[in-house]
Amino acid sequence: MAACTTTYNDAYLEAGRSLTARVAEHNAGLMAQQARRRRGVRTPEFYFVKHIDNSRLVKAADPVRVRQMRTFAAAVAVLFSLIMVYGLQHFYAIENSYRVESEKQVLEQLREQNRQLHLSQAELDDPGRIDGLAHQMGLSAPQPGQIVHPAAQFNPGAPVLAQVVPPAQPAR
Repeated sequence: MAACTTTYNDAYLEAGRSLTARVAEHNAGLMAQQARRRRGVRTPEFYFVKHIDNSRLVKAADPVRVRQMRTFAAAVAVLFSLIMVYGLQHFYAIENSYRVESEKQVLEQLREQNRQLHLSQAELDDPGRIDGLAHQMGLSAPQPGQIVHPAAQFNPGAPVLAQVVPPAQPAR
């Protein structure tokens, strides 16, 4: 029985040529190649075109195979879901570690800024500096009696530097 092989290229698919002419030309080309390979000894080969019509075939339903495929698909879906959950947790942990490190850097910067502010406050609160600035502006130390402590008892007989008197209400 002869072997059946078909190879097509653009030369065989020319418009207007019949199938038998293309097959004959193909066979002639193959025989020429074979003659070159065998050094002149020619063995004829025949190629038959088989037209297979599967349009009447009907696939039979296989419930066992369907159940196996559904089970396999469910198992693959569960496995995929587990892998995705693991991946999301892993990437979330990495993202959180980066965020923690950046927050630590911000905290360290804020601590350094706080230390600088405490140093500035201590420098500005220095009584010797304040006294020197007061003397430069022409201020002097307060005289006895000028200092009024808010927590002290009110003495009506003591001298008052300033007093607010509300205006009298006009009669209506």
